[in-house]
Formats: sequence, C-alpha cells, structure tokens
Amino acid sequence: MGVEVGRIGVWVPGGLLPEPGEAAAELAGLEELGYQALWLGRSPAGTLEQPEAVLAATSKLAVATGIVSIWPHPPATVAAAYHRVTSAYPGRFLLGLGVSHAHLVEPIGQEYAHPYRKLVEFLDGLDAAGQPVPAADRVLAALGPRMLALARDRAAGAHPYLVTPEHTRRAREVLGSGPLLAPEQKVVLDTDPARAREIARAMLGTYLRAPNYIANLRRLGFTDEDISGASDRLVDALVAWGDEAAIARRVAEHHAAGADHVCIQVLTAEQALPWDQWRALAPALA
Repeated sequence: MGVEVGRIGVWVPGGLLPEPGEAAAELAGLEELGYQALWLGRSPAGTLEQPEAVLAATSKLAVATGIVSIWPHPPATVAAAYHRVTSAYPGRFLLGLGVSHAHLVEPIGQEYAHPYRKLVEFLDGLDAAGQPVPAADRVLAALGPRMLALARDRAAGAHPYLVTPEHTRRAREVLGSGPLLAPEQKVVLDTDPARAREIARAMLGTYLRAPNYIANLRRLGFTDEDISGASDRLVDALVAWGDEAAIARRVAEHHAAGADHVCIQVLTAEQALPWDQWRALAPALA
C-alpha cells in the first residue's frame, strides 16, 4: 500500500468541520495525541478541498476519505484533484471511494442504479485518466463478498463501515493476507448503559434504514426485529461503549480478527469535535 495509515485513526463526519481550512488547524492536535490517520466521512466533495486543508495544517497525519461518493463527480475530476493533493503532500493521502446510498444520491439528481457496475466503471475511469490514480492509493467502502473482492482486486483494500469484529474476520477471509482492512468502529465513552445506548441509537437510526447496511447486518445474523427496533443486542454489537478499557478491547477484537487499522468514530450528544474523548482514549488506543 502506498499510504501508511498505522494501526489507529479517528473518523470524523465531514459536516463537523466548517468550510475547508477554517477548523483544519486544530486537527493537528491529533498528531500530538498519537493518532495516525484521520478519516473524513460522509462523502466530502470529489474536488478534495477538505482533506487538502487538513493535510496543510498537519505534518505527518495520514488523511483518508471515508468516503468520496462516486456519483457527483466524474473520474477525471477526482483523478485531477487526487494528483493536486498528492503532489503537495506525497505519501499522506488515501482516496476512499464508495457507492454511497440511494437516499443521498437521488437528491442530487442521480439515479441510484447498478451501484456495483457504476463503481467498476469509475475505477476504469481512474485507471484511464491522463494521470491515473494508483490502486495502491485508493480503498473501497466494502461490506459484502462481491464488493470486498473488488477492493482486493482493484484497490489497496477495504474500508468497511458500521461493522462488527465478526465482519472483520469474514472480510479478511475474502481479502486474503495482503490488502488493507480498515474498519470504522463507533464508540461512546460512557459507562451508563441507558445513556450510552441512547446516544448510539440517535446515530444509528439513519443507517438502519439503508438497504445495503440492512443486508450486511442480516448476513451477520441480526434479525429484522433487531434492525427495525435497534435492539440492545444490535446496538452493543455496532457501538462499543463503556470506559477506555472497554473501548480498547473492542478495537483489539478487530485487530485480532484481521484488521490492519481501526478508525474510531466517537459519538456524543453534542454535534462537535470530541476532543475530550479523543484525549481520554489516546493512552489506551494510540
């Protein structure tokens, strides 16, 4: 793989950052805490101004997109943006790509049809660009076996989202020993079960209505009742909560199951960057 993301990173919704550059500088503190990568989530623009701003404000942090949606921009635009960023910050940017979801794609005027085929065509476009995007510098959002195989064959590896250590084990079986496996893990740093699950459920609601996540959860053995009701069993499997040691144990389960890198998404009741939680967790994780 061309970009070294280390063992532990953080995943941040792109919407928690203001316009590119305005809040990027404070993210330099992640380096001081020992985190090795920052994943910018929820389809930041394919023109890549946001990751570029974070790279400019930091010195060694790897920055990845988790993910850039393949629908809003053509491959040539994304390839040109990738080369602009990597020319300025070589070896530090990993392009995460994914098919996103119908409820996010259709409002921008795109028909969400044949997402797997669309992703294959997009990768073909990246390969055929005037300056191609190397497979070693891109990862794919992948859940099911078919998409994981594509990540194995056409990218550096996979960035699964909303998964369990059991999914990590299955994903490693499909990927084999070489490709990067970098799952996202949601966490709530709170030892009160009711409060922690309340925070978790508030975040999970949207995802538990998305067909691709529902299909993956069914593959993992969760029932329709688990999913529709966001059962304690499901919440506890998808969101690690408790003290620092409890969250570190869940991250270690992913590593033991075959993950090379785990990026934590800290959930809180506030819509703000979770600096207190990042600081508290860093000694146990980073």
